[in-house]
This record gives sequence, C-alpha cells and structure tokens, in this order.
Amino acid sequence: MTRIAQTFAALKAQNKKALVTFITAGDPQPGKTVELMHALVEGGADILELGIPFSDPMAEGPVIQRACERALANGVGIRDCFDFVREFRKTNTTTPVVLMGYANPIERLGADACIDASRAAGADGAIVVDYPPEECEEFAAKMRAAGQDLIFLLAPTSTEQRVQQVARVGSGFTYYVSLKGVTGAGHIDTEDVARRLDMIRKHVQLPLGVGFGIRDGATAKAVASVADAVVIGSRIIQEIEAAGPENAAKSVRSFVSGIRQALDENR
Repeated sequence: MTRIAQTFAALKAQNKKALVTFITAGDPQPGKTVELMHALVEGGADILELGIPFSDPMAEGPVIQRACERALANGVGIRDCFDFVREFRKTNTTTPVVLMGYANPIERLGADACIDASRAAGADGAIVVDYPPEECEEFAAKMRAAGQDLIFLLAPTSTEQRVQQVARVGSGFTYYVSLKGVTGAGHIDTEDVARRLDMIRKHVQLPLGVGFGIRDGATAKAVASVADAVVIGSRIIQEIEAAGPENAAKSVRSFVSGIRQALDENR
C-alpha cells in the first residue's frame, strides 16, 4: 500500500475523515516551507499538498496566485520542491506529501526525471491540474510503477464519461472541486456536493476529497459528513499572509488545529 492508501485506511479504522492541507512551496520564504509543513502536521493535517510555483496557475484564485508570485520571486522551482520534501522526510516518514502543480514544469524537467526525483525525495504522488485523464494513461502507469499516486480533479461539470476515465487511471484519492470557479471563491452547497459524490462513487472506488471554498470548521464538518477528506488551501495561505514569515507556522498550526477539532466532532 502507498502512504496515501495507508493513511486513508488508518483513518477509516478510527472513523475519522482526512484533512488535506495545501501550501505553496517557497511562500512566504524558502526557509519557512519545511517549518510550515511540520506545523500543518502538528495541527492535525493527514496529507500535505505542496504547490509547485507556476506563473499561470489557471485553477487558482487571487490568494494562491499571490503565493505563487512570491515563491517565484524567491526563485523557487520544481527542483526546490523535491529538496523541501527530502528535508521534511528527515523527521517525518509517515505523512503523505502530494506535489500539486501544472504540466509545464514537469514537461520541462521530463516526465521520467520528474517521477524519479519525486520518488527519491520521498513524495507520494502528484496532482497535475492540466493533465487530462484521457491523455496521460502512460504517465499514470509510470507513476504507479514507481509507487506514486496520480490524483485527478473532478468538477460539478464533469461528465460521467470523464468520471469513468478518472476511475481507470487515478490512484490515491480523487479530488472533487466543489465550485464552478477558482480556489477560494464562493460558498459550498453541501447537498449538491453529496449528490455529485453519489454519482462519482458509482464509478470511483478511491476515497473522495472535496476542496475549493472550505474556509472554516463548520464548512469542513459539513463537507466531511459526505466526503472522505476535506482539502483546504487558500484559507491557509491567508493565515500565512496575515501572520508574516516569523509567525506563519504558529498561525497555521492553530488554524489547522481548529479544523481538525471540528472534523473529529463528526465521529
């Protein structure tokens, strides 16, 4: 079993839902990334998404766009992300780390080289926003052969055919985007999410995580009542922005702890 599969199995045995948290590598400063990763885990995160900075993050709202701009201004790229994971693994060998980004940095490095570097660093998989599942079966197979999970996004507009394709090639978990829009925008209709997840579960056997728009404990708890995991990104970036580099880890740890407490009330 991969670390992601082991994590979901352990949480299910405890009747708990997974908390998946996102930060952008290199934001607010490269030297703070690993500290923030540990702070997220200390606050109660079960899986970490580490964003690869990119100049044109089409799925991201203004909050994560700003984080990417800061990280790029700090000179952080995909190879630095591997270094951050490698450093994190020196003291944490159990928490799954998923690299999240876009096709361009992977294509520039080369798919095979990227998979090899990710595995060597200790990452557990990737979310590549603009890799359509219909066009990356070979990449997904290479990821699986390397013990890496390739996680796909589904949206309110995803067709049943698209869901079936994701079921064929995805692994780890499936990420349902709860809103028609970018990260951090709008409010979640939990009843609509539940209906969509029911349809997805007819085809996808993986755990289902829900993200985009989860900003507080009440929303996280409501989403967790119908999903296997909740994913929070923009709201964490806002905590980092408000706290500043020196206090970012403390602020993030406290915020995530509140979300974890709300999720565990569902048990």
